[in-house]
Amino acid sequence: MEVLCYTRQPKDDMIYGRRMAYSMHLAIRNAGATFQPLHHNEGILYAKAVQNAQDGTLDARTMTAPWLFALENGGFGVLAVRTGADGEQDPKSEGCVLFFTSSDLVHYEEVGLCRLQEKGYIAEVRCSYDEQAHQYRICWRNENAQWFEGTCTVDREMKLCQDSVRESEVPGVQAVPLEESETGSIEGIVAGNRIEIPEETGAYLLKKLTVPVCVGMTLSGVEAAAGTADLEKVKAVALYSDGTKVERRIDWEDTDADADVIRGKVHQESIPAPIAENRADPVCMYRDGKYYFIATNDADSNQTLYMRCSDTLAGIAVAPEVLFLDTKTYPGIGGLLWAPEFHEIGGKLYVFHAATSGEFFCEESRVRVLRDGGDPMCMEDWSEPVMVVKKDGSPLCEEGKVISLDMTVFSYEGKMYAMWSQRQFLPVDQGAWLYIAQIDEKEPWRLVSDPVCIARPEYSWENNHTYVVEGPYALERDGQLMVTYAAAAVDATYTVGLLKPVMGSNILDPANWRKNNYPLMSSNSAQGQYGTGHNSYLTDPDGLVWNFYHMRCNVDGPRSAAARRVHFDIDNEPMLDVTQELDLPQQYRSVEIRKS
Repeated sequence: MEVLCYTRQPKDDMIYGRRMAYSMHLAIRNAGATFQPLHHNEGILYAKAVQNAQDGTLDARTMTAPWLFALENGGFGVLAVRTGADGEQDPKSEGCVLFFTSSDLVHYEEVGLCRLQEKGYIAEVRCSYDEQAHQYRICWRNENAQWFEGTCTVDREMKLCQDSVRESEVPGVQAVPLEESETGSIEGIVAGNRIEIPEETGAYLLKKLTVPVCVGMTLSGVEAAAGTADLEKVKAVALYSDGTKVERRIDWEDTDADADVIRGKVHQESIPAPIAENRADPVCMYRDGKYYFIATNDADSNQTLYMRCSDTLAGIAVAPEVLFLDTKTYPGIGGLLWAPEFHEIGGKLYVFHAATSGEFFCEESRVRVLRDGGDPMCMEDWSEPVMVVKKDGSPLCEEGKVISLDMTVFSYEGKMYAMWSQRQFLPVDQGAWLYIAQIDEKEPWRLVSDPVCIARPEYSWENNHTYVVEGPYALERDGQLMVTYAAAAVDATYTVGLLKPVMGSNILDPANWRKNNYPLMSSNSAQGQYGTGHNSYLTDPDGLVWNFYHMRCNVDGPRSAAARRVHFDIDNEPMLDVTQELDLPQQYRSVEIRKS
């Protein structure tokens, strides 16, 4: 099995601009086959931004000319030319190349820059391990088309052996030529190199970086269903191409006790896309047998928040709306009502949201609580919004200079935490960063620890058009906490990323968090959906997890809410690009059991 690394030719900036194209992509093939792109022909590995020590701002970086090679003791190395945000030469990378390591070609560590020459820029680099000489051979081409070669050491970092360097007429490490027929189906490809990989590595890549498809259906619990009264014990088990299984409920069509064959349909909520136009940052809650939906209202420039209630998920699309909050009822609540979220804490129902007392630069996170026995659909049953404060009672942010928004809360190992997006505008715009703090369960608008930054918009898919990470939402799976978040500008380039803490660690320590190098969801994830982002999760009564997010039906269309089932991959991580057609194709919907 072979894997090919490459970058892409940029397209229109809203479709696939330089900050996306100048990253390492991967394609895979079995012997003799054509290379097939992974992850929707989207980048897998991105260079990190450089943080300015003087003011904390970030300068975006991209990468070109990636070279993939096997490491001596297993795993892989990647070398690339680090470039500026738009692919221009990077003064801080002069004479250097960027080095990464990976154990599986899905997860990467950016080790840092490796210096090859004192002056001038590197145009191309190659490296391989020489098993006979027991050393790494490295060669590079400078901006004047001169080739140099030498040896290097690879431990926790890569270091060039200076006394081994010499000029050469041809590169000492050769690339295997590629025929156009081998890569012709890959749009925009600028090929790097290819290497052979172990079968298990290739299988893992395919399972992690291709969209799984339902390939069959079996039944469980048939023996336990002695009669029609026990049909609820029979479940459909959907089988997927990545080796995972999902148990589903069956809607039985005929439960006649005298029938020899009982037929049914595998239950599937058919949710239209979009489910609500001009509604962004959507959140859905299941409570007391009903589904409640709330979202940012783009139809009136974010001056109101409305709520919907339905007996079914699909019914949200046509459910009537009732007013939850406006900018006239309470003093101090002006415009920009953003990102409302339902959260049940200590038996009470809360809605966290952002609002401003006046201008944009006064946007702050706030909380409303439902009175005991109150109706969530009754505006008067909710308290006046309370501003989130630090542990000393002071405002979370300095009004007019820093804003907070998109606050979410979750429980982890018996403690309650809040996570939110915070953006400093003065004295300099640092972009939006993600923060976390522990909160008081009895007064969830009050922090009980100091805020800690755990994520910055360092990858180019996070700082496309603006430096923003926002919209965090927690999801726990078999004890593993995961947080998805939105990144980049709120336009057609909006994306969703993934953060995970080390299990059992102190999640208030930024060192214990790990970030996926590539986005989980983007405009490439589903045809006709652009700017997918700011998502949340709902677990329905059948145990299925649903992803609510907003998207645009065209590049310039309004933000509108959508939903689809979350598929969990072989690592139990969410896959957000399994569309309804792939999740449960029509040919697997019908099931039957025969009486013995």
